Amino acid sequence: MPVTTDGLSRIFAALADPTRRDILSRLETGPLSVTELAAPYSMSRPAVSQHVTVLEEAGLITRSAAAQYRPCHLRPEGMDEASAWIAQHSAAWERRFEKLDQHLRRTAPDEERNA
Repeated sequence: MPVTTDGLSRIFAALADPTRRDILSRLETGPLSVTELAAPYSMSRPAVSQHVTVLEEAGLITRSAAAQYRPCHLRPEGMDEASAWIAQHSAAWERRFEKLDQHLRRTAPDEERNA
């Protein structure tokens, strides 16, 4: 499978993994180090670090350095592109469903229209 290079694909690829979604949820309460992030998982710290790297490359988190402590921070604006895409497509689907609903109401037998 080819490596995705556009931002939207990286965001959705990052969000496709439940561990990465959980990491994002945990970062909502504040910055955490990779060691702190790794604590609840039954995987190695390097494996969690790889998840963190994917999230960072997707623009969903940032890492800062304070001496040897390198906390990960949630970057909410990283979701803006995905949110805009979802909103645009949700609006289009809503319009399609509304048209379908109108069509079904027009073509329904009389007893169903009066129900």
